[in-house]
Amino acid sequence: MNLSKSQELEWRAGGILTNEGTFFSSGTRRFATLLGGLLLATVVIAPTVEAQETPRPGQQVALVTGSTGGLGREVASRLGAMGYFVIVHGRNRERGMEVVQAIRSEGVGNARFYQADLGSFDQVRAFGEAVLRDYDRLDVLVNNAGFGRAPDERMVSKDGHELRFQVNHLSHFLLTRMFLPLIVENAPSRIVNVSSGAQQPIDFDDVMIENNFSGGRAYAQSKLAQILFTIDLAEELEGTGVIVNALHPATYMDTAMVRRAGLTPRATVGEGAEAVLQLVTSTDIGSGGYFNGLRPSRANDQAYDVDARAQLRRVSEELTGAR
Repeated sequence: MNLSKSQELEWRAGGILTNEGTFFSSGTRRFATLLGGLLLATVVIAPTVEAQETPRPGQQVALVTGSTGGLGREVASRLGAMGYFVIVHGRNRERGMEVVQAIRSEGVGNARFYQADLGSFDQVRAFGEAVLRDYDRLDVLVNNAGFGRAPDERMVSKDGHELRFQVNHLSHFLLTRMFLPLIVENAPSRIVNVSSGAQQPIDFDDVMIENNFSGGRAYAQSKLAQILFTIDLAEELEGTGVIVNALHPATYMDTAMVRRAGLTPRATVGEGAEAVLQLVTSTDIGSGGYFNGLRPSRANDQAYDVDARAQLRRVSEELTGAR
């Protein structure tokens, strides 16, 4: 069936992603539920993993969401070159396995791929449960996966939430909460939230932007949410040995997200990766900060509003079921 771009986006926003990357519309979803329950259960309960590789004794483990391309791929590759076991995450298995093989070929670190769509809480939970089942340590969590401002239309996740807010903030909130006991247990450890210089205050009367929507506003609100979460989490984890920071890695990196928005790249993913890795490796970086590239910076004023952070925490807990 040939679909227009807008039809394809509607199907993607309302459908189910199979392991093969195929989306089903709501009508087909009802049919598939009746005839393919076992297949659907496989997608939800057991995300695709590459099952051969396990960490060496004492090897540090890092997880990078959205690491099949762009900044995430570069960060995963550099962590592998530093000797980490890297949990590679993405929606596309072929691209994920390319990253795994590239890390292995360096002969320093190693890696394993997990497939999950952050637009589905069921898949996020299955991903989180698989990681907790397969590893007894997690030293570094880089919440990198993101959905940009283009296309400029409102899309809804499988769970009924504005898609950018779910992918960029809520799903990372859920994963972080799932992993937190393991991260604390293995402290000293790091959490890095890849945010953006594009920030706009969250309207708590219309968090899902049902009114006056724009892709830019949705993206900027979700990215500021990551910073509020960073500061809130850093305060919660004070004294545990877990360091939590957020950053704008670089402006208009040469990524698919930037090109899709019709923007001219001004920075490389290497520059962005250097800024991310500073937050992973620096011994005197502090916790609860926001960085513009390599430099400490100040985020939008709402990030420093205690009441706003508490509101976001309540909304995030309510929508994800995570505490």
